[in-house]
Amino acid sequence: MKTYRIIAATGCPTGIAHTYMAQEALEEAAKKRGISIKVETHGQEGIKNALTDEEIEAADGVIIAADKDVNVDRFIGKPVINVSVSKGIKEPDQLIDEILSGNVPKFKEGQARTQHQSGQSNQKTSFWHSLYVSLMNGVSHMLPLVVAGGVMVAISFMFGIHSAEPDSPEYNQFAYYLKTIGGVSMNLMVPILCAYIAESIAKRPGLIIGFIVGMIAYMNGTGFLGGIIGGFLAGYIMLGLAHLLKGLPKQLDGLKAIFLFPVLGIFIAGFAMWFLSTPMESINKGMMSFLGGFQNSSPILLGLIVGCMSAFDMGGPVNKAAYVTGTALLAQGNYFFMAGVSAACIVPPIATGFAVLFGGKAYSASERSAGYVNFLLGSTHITEGAIPFAAKKPIKVIPILMLGSSIAAILTYLFKVQVPAPHGGFIVLPIVTHAILWVLAILVGAIVSGFLMSWDQKRTVAKGQSSKEEIQEIQTPSETKNLESVLDINNIYCHVDAASQEEVFQKLAEISKEKNISSDASKVIEGFMAREKLSTTGMEQGIAIPHTELDSINKASIVILRLNQGVEWKALDGKPTNIVIAMFIPKGKGNDHLRYLSEVSKLLIHQEFIDQLQEATSSEEIYQMFMKNIH
Repeated sequence: MKTYRIIAATGCPTGIAHTYMAQEALEEAAKKRGISIKVETHGQEGIKNALTDEEIEAADGVIIAADKDVNVDRFIGKPVINVSVSKGIKEPDQLIDEILSGNVPKFKEGQARTQHQSGQSNQKTSFWHSLYVSLMNGVSHMLPLVVAGGVMVAISFMFGIHSAEPDSPEYNQFAYYLKTIGGVSMNLMVPILCAYIAESIAKRPGLIIGFIVGMIAYMNGTGFLGGIIGGFLAGYIMLGLAHLLKGLPKQLDGLKAIFLFPVLGIFIAGFAMWFLSTPMESINKGMMSFLGGFQNSSPILLGLIVGCMSAFDMGGPVNKAAYVTGTALLAQGNYFFMAGVSAACIVPPIATGFAVLFGGKAYSASERSAGYVNFLLGSTHITEGAIPFAAKKPIKVIPILMLGSSIAAILTYLFKVQVPAPHGGFIVLPIVTHAILWVLAILVGAIVSGFLMSWDQKRTVAKGQSSKEEIQEIQTPSETKNLESVLDINNIYCHVDAASQEEVFQKLAEISKEKNISSDASKVIEGFMAREKLSTTGMEQGIAIPHTELDSINKASIVILRLNQGVEWKALDGKPTNIVIAMFIPKGKGNDHLRYLSEVSKLLIHQEFIDQLQEATSSEEIYQMFMKNIH
């Protein structure tokens, strides 16, 4: 059975985008280091790529990048880093380096789930993150019910606003069934939210009591706030009971599970929730009334709040706060609030699509592709598509996206749009009131943000080009040589036969003598071999960059060989090398070789360039690739 040096688990509340973005980031970071990793994902479809007991036992360490419960108790005795899913996306290299350092403490039974945070392990941070993880565990289990139920109710409205009411002239029996079934699903929102918050804290005993407390919260009209308070109440009460009863004889474990825990838990948590219901109901109604009142009294202020919250962290806790409030109001028949939330969530990914459309070559080819895909993601209400753009320039991009989302939300409230479904994006347009105006509001916000993003990107690129030109102006003639000046199409060879690294060096030496690059072929071979003894020049994905600096070299040059078959090079990823970018540097030319190495390395950072290089079949094709990308 295959084993892995590092294992990981990722999960976000919705289980749609962040989960898999963190998985990809961790896998890429491990791949760069030549380290084996397996990532278990906790998505909306359940657990995929599940870790086995044998894989857990064999691993050196565990990375948990999740905002939901991933059963951390499996990893007792292993070094564990437990962080939010956003850290898995933004800081995968740091997390892997930390695991490899050997300084991560081993997870112990009964230890707080987030006792060890990457870069900061104080108890305060750990406690608040554990609260957030428990809350998001409840939200992630609640969302499918809200979405499914909301769409069912929304479809019933297609038969008429009052089509589900038996006394109405619009009455339709099918619409009645749709709305009734959808209503049952929506009504489960509070008990499910409460139960899975408690389950995250106290496992199965918490789940059982959480359902009961959640039903009390639902019956007494405390809404989703009551569900949240009840979930934490049930969870920590069950933890307290477990602590109080741990001294009982082991023979009574069965009695504890089926009698003591449920009976005492219901008695304590049930009564506590019942008496909390009155003040909680008042708070819940007051908050809903407060937010709902903005729709008519100050739609601009409401749109500004909703827009900023939705775009601030794009799927994170602030975004989810706005979304959960919208779904709660939706369950109460308020379809105006959710219209603004949906619009604000749709804008960021579509804005990035417009940004690459307006920005053109100011963005890389991979960024343009991602932006175009975001038109589709945004249209289906997947806000997370904008995260890669925001992560690169958060200080500039996030405020721009918040502006666009706010514009869309404000216009939505001014147009009095109603959206009876909590998700789906443009798919639910047939059941949206003033659908055309809603789409217009979203497009206006997205275009404004997209234009500002592209303008900022063009300025950044122009500033970088200007700085590059200024540096070149102050350099001496010998220092102004760049990659372009040492690359000659006649020094690029495709379909080269070589069975070993030594044969490659022999061919490079022969070429250098033939092209008057060097006056001594044997010295060239010795120079390359001496460099390899220091450390391998084999990179990853089949590429090597051997280089030597000798008195016998007449002129700085680069020779590129594309081999017919890969040869062993002790590359960083352990794979054979089939593309050799060799550098010949005259002795005493300062840091020329470092500059050439730097320029080539920058090109090889981009996966798109590597893929094109591997697919190239002619000297002309390879030469044009370099010329296009080094300008």
